[in-house]
Amino acid sequence: MENRGGDRDRNRDRDRDRDRDKEFTEKLITLNRVAKVVKGGRRFSFSALVVVGDKNGRVGYGFGKANDVSEAIRKSVEKAKKSMITIPRKKATIPHEVVGSFKSASVIMRPAAPGAGVIAGGAVRAILEVGGVNDVLSKSLGSRNSINVVKAVFNGLENLYDAKIVAKNRGKSIAEMWG
Repeated sequence: MENRGGDRDRNRDRDRDRDRDKEFTEKLITLNRVAKVVKGGRRFSFSALVVVGDKNGRVGYGFGKANDVSEAIRKSVEKAKKSMITIPRKKATIPHEVVGSFKSASVIMRPAAPGAGVIAGGAVRAILEVGGVNDVLSKSLGSRNSINVVKAVFNGLENLYDAKIVAKNRGKSIAEMWG
């Protein structure tokens, strides 16, 4: 039997689909191996927490569980793409200070001067980088559980005000508000 390149064409199409899907950047925050004790011993499964963003103001997170690592990551990426939010930005930073909280985790995020970079740790840094925020100061307080920290960051990002909406509500132009 002779292979006439049919598989190669199929793989090329698969690569094209992957390239089209690469409009988003994926970052794995945590990968956790979980054991369930059953009669015959331990059953292992994996849980993955992933952040997905387009580096232009859109970001989402997803949490997936499966019996193997790659399937858990794939599930979490799918969920992250479904839960995308838009981050209001002022140039390369956030428009104002905000505190996000979830259970006992809270995250303070402040706008920073151009060139300051993302001054944040772990999960907060990953979220802001894939979201396209380049200059921000942040401090994570309370719980260090990465799932709760991610949810606290998203709570804070959802509570950011968009300048256009605030200006419209006040009856002013954006130029008048931002100075």
